[in-house]
Amino acid sequence: MRRILIVIAAILFSGLSSAAAQLGDDGLHKPDWLRETFKDLREDLAEATAQSKRLLIMIEQRGCIYCTKMHEEVLVDPTIDRLIRDHYFVVQINLFGDVEVTDLDGTVLPEKAMVTRWGVMFTPTLVFLPEQVEPGISVSKAAVAQMPGAFGKGTTEALLTWVRDHGYENGEHFQKFLASRVNSQP
Repeated sequence: MRRILIVIAAILFSGLSSAAAQLGDDGLHKPDWLRETFKDLREDLAEATAQSKRLLIMIEQRGCIYCTKMHEEVLVDPTIDRLIRDHYFVVQINLFGDVEVTDLDGTVLPEKAMVTRWGVMFTPTLVFLPEQVEPGISVSKAAVAQMPGAFGKGTTEALLTWVRDHGYENGEHFQKFLASRVNSQP
């Protein structure tokens, strides 16, 4: 009987795990908090700010094992999921995609050319923007933080919190913020 319960639990758990990482037609993960927009980042920033949220650009690619790890192990954490839902407006960009993106400065390019313009080379990369951006400034110049790569839950939660709380404005370096959180845990 115990063996049957273990098998049933394993089947249910594997079903939940795959549900957390549904793939779209483009091969990218599509969590339900992801925003489908026209990828005019000026409009996305305005909408995020109107909702009292921060614009977060998530750059990924088809077949990225680190993107999968992030979606299946990190972003599903209840605390991280809640931070994203409550405080972020997330737009996804495909590292090798052809969908047109309008940068904050009005430049229009396919996704793959836009991420090259921004200097993004790794997936996943999370790009965090401030609530207001001066006209004529691109995403790469306006970003308040970037996270290239899939980090663990602790680092990801800390970065989401640090950006939400404007830690970059008071001169607090993110690594010191992260270290203080790690050192204060029992």
